[in-house]
Amino acid sequence: MQSARWWTSSYSTANSNCVEVAVAHEVGVRDTKNREAGQITVSREAWRGVLDMLQAPSATRPTSPTP
Repeated sequence: MQSARWWTSSYSTANSNCVEVAVAHEVGVRDTKNREAGQITVSREAWRGVLDMLQAPSATRPTSPTP
């Protein structure tokens, strides 16, 4: 993903915790403030699932188990 174009959300501000996303054959996600730490890479299908979940009404989102 070295040559991919990375995008930051338009909702991001200089002091917020944000990620950048690069969409190519796969999707890369990295921390805006710590780019040197690397990235996670997922399939486009998996990324679509993340976006679908985030856009779903809160009543249909899965909940995290309580530790």
